[in-house]
Amino acid sequence: MTPTLTPPAGSVAGPAADERCDRCNAAGKLRLTLAGGSELVFCGHHANRYAKDLVKIAVQYKADPEFTWRGADMMSNSSN
Repeated sequence: MTPTLTPPAGSVAGPAADERCDRCNAAGKLRLTLAGGSELVFCGHHANRYAKDLVKIAVQYKADPEFTWRGADMMSNSSN
């Protein structure tokens, strides 16, 4: 089995004001860190639309303070 590198807790920064959604180029509201260390940024619409799938591949996330991500509860439940 190949070892997986996970970024340290708290090392994920929220999306910067100029970052755009990787899916549609709208303003980024959510940044996900994947197990390999790469990151994805999504707008609010796509973050919530794909929340169920995103929690399966993300190891950490950081949302814009004014955005409530539907996957947040799923992320906390999956770590238990």
